[in-house]
Parts: sequence; structure tokens; C-alpha cells
Amino acid sequence: MSTSFKWIGALTLAIAAMIGGAMLFTHGSDAQESDIVADGSAAVDQAIEFVASEVVQETPAYDPDDPFVIKRVLPIEGPIKYGEWHWDDEGVPDGPLVMTVDLQARVISVFQGGYEIGAAAALLGTPEHPTPTGTFPILTKERHNVSEKYGNAPMPWTLRLTWDGVAVHGGSNVELGYASHGCIGVPDEFASRLFDTAKVGDVVIITDGVMTGVGGSLSTEG
Repeated sequence: MSTSFKWIGALTLAIAAMIGGAMLFTHGSDAQESDIVADGSAAVDQAIEFVASEVVQETPAYDPDDPFVIKRVLPIEGPIKYGEWHWDDEGVPDGPLVMTVDLQARVISVFQGGYEIGAAAALLGTPEHPTPTGTFPILTKERHNVSEKYGNAPMPWTLRLTWDGVAVHGGSNVELGYASHGCIGVPDEFASRLFDTAKVGDVVIITDGVMTGVGGSLSTEG
């Protein structure tokens, strides 16, 4: 059995610990905010075009009983575009929930027990207000949150990752030309499903140009 990985061909950078079949396809600059309106200084000066091409690799041997080993990626045709999302948890067994976000791929993936159940294009920060990398347990869940820091901008279905305001949330214009002040903005229906599924303490792993696939590890230990 083999699995496909997608790379950002124009930059030869790889997708994050999440998707064999999913990449964000976009071009242009992150010129303004969506959930929180950014000023002109936050614009990305140079347009970048991401082109996905497949690299086929053999699936490594793995322990099928390890809930932190990737066992399935969603069969998504082509690259994920802004505003696009996918969700399929039918028949997926219970298991720990892990979310992955990659800054290069600009995609969020949701894994339950190692099975990818959700994927969406994500709105991310700018160089002036970057989305941080690292491993972040969900601190709070806030259904009707607003941003006190940025003029009470709506942030529904908030999964708070840091106490200084970084979160996964809805209420965003997830489309070309928009950015955030470091949050991870996702389409509202995806945000709603994620909010209903995730719980406080579940982990979000944010990377910058990391690739893996079926047989890869989602463990945050070691």
C-alpha cells in the first residue's frame, strides 16, 4: 500500500502532519484581517503561488493500536481552497483528538484516534502578527466569544490556545486577501463541528512546513 503526499512545489516545502490529499491552493498576499481587521502594514508584500504536486511514498510499518499513529487521511480530490472544508467521522472509533495546523500548507486537520475526520483551509497571521508554532492544549471553549483586544470582533466557537488571544475560531472571512492577528480562522460550519467534538485539554500542533502521512505519529511526547 502506498500513500500520497502533496508538496508546495513552488517553494519545495511540505505539508504538515495531517494531509496526504489536502493542500491549500492560493496566490496573492495576506493584505487585511478577517476576524480582526489588519492595517496596511500587515500586508504581505510579495505574492506567492502554491502549486501542489504528488509525491508517492510507501506507507511505513506502524502499530495499528496506537491512537497517535495516522491511520487514514480524507480522500480529498485536489488542493483545498479558501473557504473549503471537509468532515467525515462516520464509523471512526473513539480516540484522542489531535488537531494539526501548518503555516506553509495553511490547512487545519482534525484526527480522532489517528483517523483524519476533518480538514479545512485556515486563515492565519501575518509577519507582523504571526501564528505561533508549537503544541497548544485547548485552554477554554467559548461559544459566543468576542475579541476585547480588537474592537469586540466576533470569534464564535472559540477554542482558546493561549491566554494572550490566539485561538481557533469561526466568524472569519476565510478567503484570499484576508489574514488574522495570529488566530486560526476557519469556516463557521467547520468551526461548529470542531467545537462540538473537541474538549478542553485536546491538543493543537502548529508547524511550519512539516510533512507526514499514514503511519506518521501525532504524539506530542518525546
